[in-house]
Amino acid sequence: MSVRTFTRRFREERGVSPLHRLTRQRVERARELLEGTDLTVERIAAEAGFGTAASLRAHAQAVLGVSPREFRRTFRGV
Repeated sequence: MSVRTFTRRFREERGVSPLHRLTRQRVERARELLEGTDLTVERIAAEAGFGTAASLRAHAQAVLGVSPREFRRTFRGV
């Protein structure tokens, strides 16, 4: 199956692109780590597959509406 066909069929089935789905899963993993660990944002970015803290910050802001630091502060009281 070609990449184009896969992407089209994925979007038809899931309603979003494979990249969008992957990004949402990575943000969800980062959210879990922010809530449940004391790892640094840099380490969480690496663990969640973002590579850089800047990338995590940008995607977290877009998906969660807040920065990772604000998310942790709000949901963990840190």
